[in-house]
Amino acid sequence: MLTCAYITLILNFPFLQKATQAITGLAQYNLLFLLSLPLFLFMVIVIMHSLFAWKGLTKPILIATVIVSAALFYATLSYGIVFDYGMVQNAFETDTAEAFSYVNGYAALFILAFGVLPAVFIGLVNIDYKPALSELASRCKLVFSSVVVIGLIASVFYSDYAAVGRNNKPLIGYITPYKMIDGTVKYVKNTYLYPALPFTQLDPTPVINRVNPKKHVTVMVLGETARAKNFSYNGYEQNTNQFTANENIISFADMHSCGTATAVSVPCMFSRLNHADFDHRQANAQQNVVDVIAAAGADVLWISNNNGSCKGVCTRVPSLQITPESSNPLCDGEFCFDEVLLAPLNEKLSNLTHDNTFIVLHMIGSHGPTYFKRYPQDKRTFMPDCPRSDIQNCTDEALINTYDNTIAYTDYVLNEIIASLKTSAMATELNTSLLYISDHGESLGEKGIYLHGLPYSVAPDSQTHVPMLLWADNETTDLDLGCIAQAKGTRMSHDNLFDILLGIMSVTSVSYDQNNDPFASCHFSEIVSN
Repeated sequence: MLTCAYITLILNFPFLQKATQAITGLAQYNLLFLLSLPLFLFMVIVIMHSLFAWKGLTKPILIATVIVSAALFYATLSYGIVFDYGMVQNAFETDTAEAFSYVNGYAALFILAFGVLPAVFIGLVNIDYKPALSELASRCKLVFSSVVVIGLIASVFYSDYAAVGRNNKPLIGYITPYKMIDGTVKYVKNTYLYPALPFTQLDPTPVINRVNPKKHVTVMVLGETARAKNFSYNGYEQNTNQFTANENIISFADMHSCGTATAVSVPCMFSRLNHADFDHRQANAQQNVVDVIAAAGADVLWISNNNGSCKGVCTRVPSLQITPESSNPLCDGEFCFDEVLLAPLNEKLSNLTHDNTFIVLHMIGSHGPTYFKRYPQDKRTFMPDCPRSDIQNCTDEALINTYDNTIAYTDYVLNEIIASLKTSAMATELNTSLLYISDHGESLGEKGIYLHGLPYSVAPDSQTHVPMLLWADNETTDLDLGCIAQAKGTRMSHDNLFDILLGIMSVTSVSYDQNNDPFASCHFSEIVSN
C-alpha cells in the first residue's frame, strides 16, 4: 500500500499537476472533486497491483514499476515528454547511441533518488504471505473495497470526471507507468503479432517525361528536428542562413509536419497516406514516393547519417548507412557531423548511370538533447552555447544559441551540397535541384516543454512547423522557378510531399494528385498528370 501511495503521489506528480491545472482552469469547479482525484488514482493503482501481488511476483513487479516510473518521471518533469504510443514507438526504434545521449549525471542522480533507493527499500521489506486461500480472500477484499471507493467517487463526481476527461484527453498520457505499458503492448502487437499486409503497387508503370533532354539530379535533404522559426529565411533575428544567403533559395515559410517524431513523420511524409489517415502498417505495405520514382526509371540512392534509420522508406531501394567510425575525423564513434554525407554524394555525382537520379541525404541535423554534438567546434557561430545534455539546466540564451548553431551548420552543409551540384553540372552537363525539408520541429523550453514527440493534438507549433527550402540551377527548365517562388507563402504540409517530389522529378503516374501539388501550375508542360 505504501508503494502504491508513493507511485500515486510522487511518481505521478506530473499527472496530478496537469489534472489540477485543468480542473482549476474551469470557470467553476468542486473542491471535493479535485481532492478526490489522487484517491481515485490510488485505488486504481491498488487494484492493478493487487492482481500481481503474489509470492514471487510482488517485489519484482513493484521494483520494476518504481524504477521505470522514476525514469518516466524524470523525462516528463524535465522535458515535458508524454509516453503515449508514438513515444513508445520512437523509443523502440531508437539506436543505443541516441538513447544514451539522454543519460547525464543529473538524470542518474534523479533516478537513483526516486527509483533505485525506493526499490532497495522494497527489496529489504519482509512480506508475510498467508496461505493461498487466505491470501486470495484478502486480495479479493482489497480489490472489492477499492472498487467500492471508486464507485462512490464516480457516483458523486461522474459528470466532472467525464467532462474533464473529454476535454483533456492527453491527460491520460501522463499516468505513470500505465500509459507507457499500454503503448508498449499496442506497439508489440502491431509490429510483431499482426500478419503483414499484402503489398500494394500504387503504379506499376510510372514514367519520367522531361522537357529538358539533359540528365537530371535531384537531391532531397531530409532534415532532423529543425523548426521553421529558427531559420533567418523566415524572419528569425539570428543569421542562421548566412552560408546559402546568395544561392537564390526559395523558403516555404508555412510548412507543417505529419508527426512530432521521426518514427511517424518520415514514413508518413513519403507515403501516399495523409496525416489524417496515416497507418504505419498500411504505409509499409504499399509503394511510397521513393518507390514510384525508382519504378519510373530513376536511379535512387538513400544515404543516411541518421542512426534512427529510414523507418522503412528506403527498404526497396539502394541505401547507404554512414557508420560513425572514430577513425573518421568527422565522427566520434557514436555520431558523425553531417559533412560526412558529402563524400558519398560526390562519389555518386561522379558516377551517374541514368538520365535521372534521385538522392536522399538523411541528416542527423539538430537532434537533441546533445545539440552541441551536431556541429564542429569551428562552427560555433553563436555564443555562449550549452555543451551538455541536461538542457533544462542551461540558460535560455545558451540553449537557443546551441540549437541555432545546429541550424547554421545545416545551412553550411546545404551550401556545400549546392556547390557539389554546381560542380557536377559544369562537368557533365546536367540539371540539378535540391529540396530540404525537416521531419519535425523542436521545443526549446517554451512553457516548460523540451525536445519533441508530444501528441500531435496538443503539440506546440514549434514541434510541427518545419522548414522547406528549394534550390535549382537556372537550366532546370521543367519548372518555372519564378512561379514556384510565388507559392512560398502557401500553407503546405508533409501531405503535399508525395506530389511535390513526383512533380520535381517529372514523373507521370496514376498515383500523382495534381490538386495536392502546390507547384502543379509551374510545370512548363503537362508532363505530370493523373
